[in-house]
Amino acid sequence: MNQDEHSAHLEDHFLTRRQFLQRAGMGFGALSLAAMFGNELFAPAANAMEAEATLLPKAPPLPAKAKHVVHIFAQGAPSHVDTWDPKPALSKMDGQEIPGQNGVAMGSPFKFEKKGKSGIEVSEVFPQMGELVDDLCVVRSMYTDIPAHEVATVMMNTGSRLVRPSVGSWVLYGLGTENQNMPGFISLRPGGAPPGGTANWQSAFLPGIYQGVSINTKVPTLNMLIENIRNPVTPLPEQRRQLDLVHKLNEIHSQNLQKDAQLESRLEAYEMAFRMQTEATDAFDLNKEPQSMREMYGRSAQGNQMLIARRLIERGVRFVQVWAGGWDHHQDLEEKLPDRAKDIDQPLAAFIKDLKQRGLFDETLIVWGGEFGRKPTRDRNGGDNPGRDHNSKAFTTVLAGGGVRGGMTYGKTDDFGAASIENKVHVHDLHATILALLGFDHKKLTYRYNGRDFRLTETSGEIVKAVFA
Repeated sequence: MNQDEHSAHLEDHFLTRRQFLQRAGMGFGALSLAAMFGNELFAPAANAMEAEATLLPKAPPLPAKAKHVVHIFAQGAPSHVDTWDPKPALSKMDGQEIPGQNGVAMGSPFKFEKKGKSGIEVSEVFPQMGELVDDLCVVRSMYTDIPAHEVATVMMNTGSRLVRPSVGSWVLYGLGTENQNMPGFISLRPGGAPPGGTANWQSAFLPGIYQGVSINTKVPTLNMLIENIRNPVTPLPEQRRQLDLVHKLNEIHSQNLQKDAQLESRLEAYEMAFRMQTEATDAFDLNKEPQSMREMYGRSAQGNQMLIARRLIERGVRFVQVWAGGWDHHQDLEEKLPDRAKDIDQPLAAFIKDLKQRGLFDETLIVWGGEFGRKPTRDRNGGDNPGRDHNSKAFTTVLAGGGVRGGMTYGKTDDFGAASIENKVHVHDLHATILALLGFDHKKLTYRYNGRDFRLTETSGEIVKAVFA
């Protein structure tokens, strides 16, 4: 044996471009082959879970108090000290420097009055909601991570600052939906995309059937409300025949080759689109409501949204997200906040009354609130008509129905409303509480992705049992 043939030589460490391509060429081919196999080569377990994804209704593992959730998201961050969290000390300090707050105190320009048997103080900007205060649980000690609209908005709707499934997607994954002819998770938005866009109703790494369906409720006609809901060329019987044929071809493919999770999800989407042509158009047609009901909710964009929300819940939709933004009041707070509050006051009060009349209130969890709160000081950019700047340390969320104890307040902020100090409730705690009311232990509702188990509340979250009825 020639030992020199088995020893390293300096020239072995250098390759010409031609030699490099000759040696690496087969490797490029292997990479192409891997791409053709797709996810099945690397994540068979994940694809198996996706293939088993279903919208069929499921029983929760724990006793549940609620069956549906309606999240009225007051995007823009309402000022808690002007709506649900009165601060007399702040009014006494009006115009003076608040120690440690780096600003001048701004007392609320709105009067608070004790309402109902519970005597909870409510701002004059919510006259109709104030009359229903005995049905409400006012959580005054909320806090979040970052006082930036887009990040905090996505955080409230997904429990994370990263790309994660939304609350509605987690609920749909855990419970399925009671109506197979409608999406189980619907997001009602009055116009363009909000901060964070589709991240607020996305399914992320959960199977695509748990994705929220976003509906622009600002469009003038029913056909425009749900784009391409009707096929103008092919009648329903012919569409049914086409879908049946595709299903048969998919069965042959599954038997002879393998089940394709993405293909299954796409077929499920086609089926849903077919069924929605009749069911969805009926649910969104407000002309089928009596005039008295239209007047009760108010003939406004927000009134229409809340009436649609009731029609969706009535038809078994599991999670409805209602966008009710416009609360970013850095200036002209005294004029702008009452106008914004008026937009939601009547519709939300009507929604609660309507659910009660139909026997749906006790099984529907209602959540109202924004992504963070407002500072007790004047925004320096407000000039002579000041507003308030962002505050992630304190804000209010209002709960009702769905197993929540009404006529109570929970938690406390300091004398000026600058920070939550008693029974503090983080966004993760709120999400853990929502899941608990639906019959889930938030630590056990998980989905395996990229080799680890993910959950809505990430690595924290405590259930606020004190708000349970």
